[in-house]
Amino acid sequence: MKRIHYSWFILSITFLSIIVAGIAISSSGVFIDSFENEFGWERPIIALAFAISLFLYGISGPFMAALLEVIGLKKMMIGSMATLLTGLTLTLIMNQSWQLMIIWGVIIGLGASLFLTVVSPYVANHWFEKRRGLAVGILTASTATGQLILLPVLAAIIDHYSWRLAISLIMILSFIMLIIILLFMKNTPKDVGILPYGLEKEVQDSTEGQRKNPIVLAFNGLLEAVKVKEFWLLAGSFFICGLSTSGFGTHFVSYCISFGIPLVTAASFLSFMGIFNLAGTTLSGWLSDRFDNRWLLFWYYGLRGASLVFLPYALMDGSIPMLIIFTVFYGLDWIATVPPTINISRQIFGTKKSGIIYGWIFASHQAGAAAAAYGGGLIYKFFNTYTWAFFLAGVFCLFACLFVITIKKQHSSQLANEGVVNVRN
Repeated sequence: MKRIHYSWFILSITFLSIIVAGIAISSSGVFIDSFENEFGWERPIIALAFAISLFLYGISGPFMAALLEVIGLKKMMIGSMATLLTGLTLTLIMNQSWQLMIIWGVIIGLGASLFLTVVSPYVANHWFEKRRGLAVGILTASTATGQLILLPVLAAIIDHYSWRLAISLIMILSFIMLIIILLFMKNTPKDVGILPYGLEKEVQDSTEGQRKNPIVLAFNGLLEAVKVKEFWLLAGSFFICGLSTSGFGTHFVSYCISFGIPLVTAASFLSFMGIFNLAGTTLSGWLSDRFDNRWLLFWYYGLRGASLVFLPYALMDGSIPMLIIFTVFYGLDWIATVPPTINISRQIFGTKKSGIIYGWIFASHQAGAAAAAYGGGLIYKFFNTYTWAFFLAGVFCLFACLFVITIKKQHSSQLANEGVVNVRN
């Protein structure tokens, strides 16, 4: 019987870790009404805390990528999961809005950052020589898996018991993952005496053993990236990606509730998206190894924009079949944009540099998510509805289509693999 390559075990541990971090962040939407009712906090205040979390875990991405190069994968995952667990624990005893800002905005945001930003491309680049696109697709889809499995469960617990019990469930899962990481996670294939999956001959890494200041590494990557037009196009499209998914996704459950849809049903729709997100993102990883990544992104943003414009009409009609149609199309490319974006980044900046530079691109994604999370709360306060928020997000997706199709096709994979930027503005 052929032995399973240890890279797939590393991918599985990373997959499960991202599930836990992903559900901690994506569950924020089901707690909005609970926090509002129990503490009397205004919705924009609650939305601001979640916006801080989205922005902070995004902007810290490039620094997490640099720290990975200096500290190593295992220690970073242990520290991040422990931070996430601490934030969740403190949530149980908070009673002031400023505490929500610190606990959910800062501590949970930082704890989730590594898992939801750069760990996927890092594991794919260091543990896989072949099937990198597929590996990224699987890891990216793991956020949807947690949403798929746990959001309806959390909503039911909140509905029948309390939000504190729902938080406790996420805490237990975080603790279990911390133990698994401590016991089984490894930094590199060399730690278990193997080569990355698909690599037949060892290649000497000239940067091995170097220890540089992670802040310097992060900003050096940014200084190199800002000189390249394609970086701005990717960052701009990813800003819109964050705005049109996790940003306004924070308000999806509340939007449904405003049309009389029960909490558990609304969370189930969000979970239903996770089913198609899991399939769509994994398929996107497979496709990104085989087709022009620019055109993949063009179609992803176009379909997403159309579905967001369609959503208000589906809710106003109160048609469950129409909402199911929305969840299918929207779910299929919720984060299907990630594998092609990572691939284009790697083609332009090379394997060694793309981790940090993708971290900056993802920071733009989370800036868009934060703007939408807070902006959605403000729009609701002024208009008493989220309709304009979701409609505008759909329109912005059209601009993302223009950004990605403007990126020039990369021809020199050899230069990219050597970490040489070969793009003419």
